[in-house]
Amino acid sequence: MQPLMVVPPSPSPQRRSVLQRRVRLLVGATIAYNVVEAVVALVAGRVASSSALVAFGLDSVVEVLSAAAVAWQFAVADHERRERVAMRLIAVSFFGLAAFVTAEAITCLVAQEPADHSTVGIVLAAVSVVVMPVLSWAERRTGRELGSGSAVADSRQTLLCTYLSGVLLVGLVLNSALGWYWADPVAALVIAGVAVKEGRDAWRGDACCTPALSNDGDDCTDDCCR
Repeated sequence: MQPLMVVPPSPSPQRRSVLQRRVRLLVGATIAYNVVEAVVALVAGRVASSSALVAFGLDSVVEVLSAAAVAWQFAVADHERRERVAMRLIAVSFFGLAAFVTAEAITCLVAQEPADHSTVGIVLAAVSVVVMPVLSWAERRTGRELGSGSAVADSRQTLLCTYLSGVLLVGLVLNSALGWYWADPVAALVIAGVAVKEGRDAWRGDACCTPALSNDGDDCTDDCCR
């Protein structure tokens, strides 16, 4: 006999309005930060000839493009009609990122060309390691209370950026402190690998959290929401 699933109470209309407004603010803040992050990483990456920094900046660009695709999807009343196209656009963006970054990283490994020291890149990665978990936690908590699978899924995407920031930080520090030329392109390849996984999930239309619908269809009780 399967155990009964306890469905959390749905928030009141007033509370729901507050939560929806909070989600919009958190998503807006995440997009704004990703735009700044992308510009700084791409410029610093080109200056220092760092494939890892360029990969990190391109990943931030893809995250912004993904949000734009979702916004386009929900710009019409019949948003389900656009869902498959939006997900395919997101997937293609990630695959393109992975291909470009992989080619550049392999070129750097074969040529054994070390990246220059980048103080800006190290500071950016360190700041992202601190900022991204806070944004992810806030959106995840709000999404769980609201019963929104998409908000929880987006919070996991933000958390993923934290891991990429950590990989970038390690690669940059090892390259700068120990002169390990391979650390930078290897970090870029890790980012490319993550991009392939994200692209594959987007192509299949996978979500990290699909709400388990209650009577009102609003409560998220899936394990990934907990």
